[in-house]
Amino acid sequence: MNSSGKRPSNSITIIGGGLAGSEAAYQAARSGLRVAIREMKPMRFSPAHSMDGLAELVCSNSLKAVDLASASGILKDEMARLGSIIITAAYETRVAAGGTLAVDRGAFSEFVTQALLKAGVEITREEAVNITDEPSSGPLVIATGPLTSDAFAPAISSIVGARSCYFYDAVAPIVYRDSINMDRAFYASRYGKGGNDYINCPLDKDEYERFVAELLSADRPSARAFEDLPLFAGCMPIEAMAQRGPMTLMFGPMKPVGLVDPRTGTRPCAAVQLRSENRDGTLYNIVGFQTRLGFKDQQRVFRLIPGLENAEFARLGKMHRNTYIDSPRLLMNTQQLRSNPRIFFAGQITGVEGYCESAVSGIMAGINAARLAKGLPLVCPPSTTVTGALLRHISSCEGPFQPMNANLGLLPPLERVIRRKADRKAALAQRALEDFNVWMKTNGI
Repeated sequence: MNSSGKRPSNSITIIGGGLAGSEAAYQAARSGLRVAIREMKPMRFSPAHSMDGLAELVCSNSLKAVDLASASGILKDEMARLGSIIITAAYETRVAAGGTLAVDRGAFSEFVTQALLKAGVEITREEAVNITDEPSSGPLVIATGPLTSDAFAPAISSIVGARSCYFYDAVAPIVYRDSINMDRAFYASRYGKGGNDYINCPLDKDEYERFVAELLSADRPSARAFEDLPLFAGCMPIEAMAQRGPMTLMFGPMKPVGLVDPRTGTRPCAAVQLRSENRDGTLYNIVGFQTRLGFKDQQRVFRLIPGLENAEFARLGKMHRNTYIDSPRLLMNTQQLRSNPRIFFAGQITGVEGYCESAVSGIMAGINAARLAKGLPLVCPPSTTVTGALLRHISSCEGPFQPMNANLGLLPPLERVIRRKADRKAALAQRALEDFNVWMKTNGI
């Protein structure tokens, strides 16, 4: 018997083939268990998805920093130690992006899909509409993501017993590289870190002020429907940021620090960075330019940016609903549903925010689902690790619950005071990885 009070099963079902679902399936399959994923693509696509493959990246092709001075970097290291298929795929399909881990979206999705098939995961292409027809004796992982389909959402509501929370998210446009005017734009990374990994579009004071003015006056056909809805700060639409004040963008996605315009030899007033979307460098994402502007005004306003005068767009920005459950009330730190420990939730639907955060949630759900099936004790890394801190936050946060990225603020303070910021970050990283190793060894992971 196990903690669910039922006979262990060697079969695990996962609903959803995004980052979390893919990781959960891979981890469970590595344990020698029979694993099946139910994924609705390509029978049905969400408003933000377009690829047939699993683990499709939607908002950006960047998995953020790899430097251990950041929570994102520590998290990637912890994931790699757990055998993350997402981290493996990211390095195999990496594109130039300075100190961040960015990938070719199509190659990344294909790598993960093939890795799961090679691991023996059964992938069924159909939309789940209920939970009652899943195997009653085996663990079930729900990883349907922030864009859970309308057909399956009622099934989730029926088991969580409460109305889901939600927020609205926006994605940035992508332009074709050959439509960028390199007589105005230039290759560089901030402070020279990463070489020529970004294309930079510099703006002088007049150009910046005109851009902000046109941005604020642009058409937003969906604004009335969305104006009173909560927006996640990490994906705030650029026009919403601009409303906070005329200088806001200069300290946000258009900050010029660390850049020198080779035409003038000086730092520009503002700068827009573009990051490669694929290995061939034919597509570039406008970094930080998530938007809900109307399509015509997106093209008109963004072509005011020097270097993008004749930009052709492979994808325009848009806004979509992200759904997540009230995890602190519903979940244990093992990601089991308190009211039914056979059921696990994983990924952004739990309230973690970010690609790697979603993936590591899937890793832990897969590990614990496999341990439940084998009758083993379930586990969660210590709170001194980024993974453990994140999972404990979503399962025990007090007060209003909103999506959370991995960040060093989630970690408990060091036992000794370290005043220099860089040294303090290094000490937090060292403690996290040392404790992570001990935890893995102790639990035979």
